[in-house]
Amino acid sequence: MTNLLLEPLSFEFMRLALVTAILLGILCSVIGTYLIVQRMGLLGDVIAHAVLPGLAIAFFLGIDIFVGAFISGTLSTFVISWIQSQSQIKVDVAMALVFSGFLALGITLITVLKSKLDLHQFLFGDLLGVTTIDVWKTFAIAIIILLLVKLFYKELLFYTFDPLGAQAVGLPVNLIHLGLTAAITLTIIASMQAVGIVLVVSLLIGPGATAYLLVKELHQMMIFGAVIGSFSSVTGMYFSYYFNVPSGAAIVLVVSGLFILALLFSPSQGILTQPAVANRSLSILGQFKQSKKRI
Repeated sequence: MTNLLLEPLSFEFMRLALVTAILLGILCSVIGTYLIVQRMGLLGDVIAHAVLPGLAIAFFLGIDIFVGAFISGTLSTFVISWIQSQSQIKVDVAMALVFSGFLALGITLITVLKSKLDLHQFLFGDLLGVTTIDVWKTFAIAIIILLLVKLFYKELLFYTFDPLGAQAVGLPVNLIHLGLTAAITLTIIASMQAVGIVLVVSLLIGPGATAYLLVKELHQMMIFGAVIGSFSSVTGMYFSYYFNVPSGAAIVLVVSGLFILALLFSPSQGILTQPAVANRSLSILGQFKQSKKRI
């Protein structure tokens, strides 16, 4: 067992990948908690795909592609807010429109500009290809975002559960919204190389959703979600190493498996542990035993 745990650590690329995976597991879980509580899980998916036009344009201009991704991802949220404020269209419809529009624009720009951008890497990730510089970038983003969440936790908590009340007491709700958007976008950008655009939403939502089934308080969701996210990331990396499967997909499968277990067996919200289900199961078991005695 010790050899199974230590063998992957003998390779530098695995050590770098594991550190990155742990950082992203914590960061995505904390930020994803706000998306879950606000019932805005689709927003993460929208931003993840909305970065494509920025990637294409930045690559064509020869500037840092992550700067282009950040601008494009942030712009997509402003477009959603603008559509919602200027019409009677619901937010989910606006997000769906922006999602498809930005994705189509990104693919078109990559084709028209004849970009040599490795689209496959950004869509599906390459966690085993991270460098020391990538690890430090991820570490810096994680520290900054987590520190800001800690400093402004009370304001974020108030805004998350009662935005109208937060505005009434004088909190800068527009600035808070912009800050959350920036944090989500930076988290997605940091996760792109690891799990890719296609799978990043699962890492954003999965651990927090699993924690939501197990605890009640927001800070508890963050802590449990961070633990679940880190555990899933490390476990997925070991699966990737020993079973030769894509690392990003392996991490997401572990996240999904833990969510299903919580959905079935959560003490308070589990499908199989709710009183009605438990009593029904005991009743069926009792009937089975009586039938067996008669036979």
